[in-house]
Amino acid sequence: MKKIIGIATAIILFASCGKNTAAKETTKKTDDMKKVLFVLTSHSELGNTGEKTGFWIEEFASPYYFLKDKGAEITIASPKGGQPPIDPKSELPDFQTPATKRFNGDQETQTILANSTKLTSINANDYDAIFYPGGHGPLWDLAEDKNSIALIEAFYNQNKPVGAVCHAPAVFKNTKGANGESLVKGKKVTGFSNTEEEAVQLTAIVPFLVEDMLIANGGTYSKGADWSPYVIEDGLLITGQNPASSELVAEKLLQQLK
Repeated sequence: MKKIIGIATAIILFASCGKNTAAKETTKKTDDMKKVLFVLTSHSELGNTGEKTGFWIEEFASPYYFLKDKGAEITIASPKGGQPPIDPKSELPDFQTPATKRFNGDQETQTILANSTKLTSINANDYDAIFYPGGHGPLWDLAEDKNSIALIEAFYNQNKPVGAVCHAPAVFKNTKGANGESLVKGKKVTGFSNTEEEAVQLTAIVPFLVEDMLIANGGTYSKGADWSPYVIEDGLLITGQNPASSELVAEKLLQQLK
């Protein structure tokens, strides 16, 4: 009888140990999961043209799925919260990619996007990296948004990578480093080029040109061929030139998190 009780006790202890081990593994997995904040524009008006703008869907979808498939936990935020406006042109057939097609059939992600968190509710301490998809919208709101500016500066000061693609490097217009100077001063950067802006015939419509602003702020600007992937990584700053560069920015962002 004592032998039976002893065996039963051993089985219970073994099972309990297994549960504890599983719990520890689950906790470790959660702790190791990298948390990335995506910040999208809330601006939908394309200057005084009467046309709509917003964020470029491929510049969101491609980095989003790349990071998600690698195990990152992603939070989506915007100045106003709720549904960030999608640039209608980015939904045209000519601009569809495997990532945008995946998004179009992904109701779960569409729902998450439609309920983006207000920037005022975001704390940089809760995340490991921040990423800004482009589209023309950021030129109007995120370039001037005080909450976005404060977040970028906080991430940078906490030694966390900051990524931005296409028009999104507009967010560095008013950001400052610890020395009080422009965050991009003396740093290698890229972003939507003047020639690409001319090609889409919006040079006279946008409030400023990304390339000109980065240079004016002291950044060492460079670019690749128009519409081709081109990404610059200078310390914590990772910038991409155009939509074709969006996933590569995410790849470099992830590399810094490993």
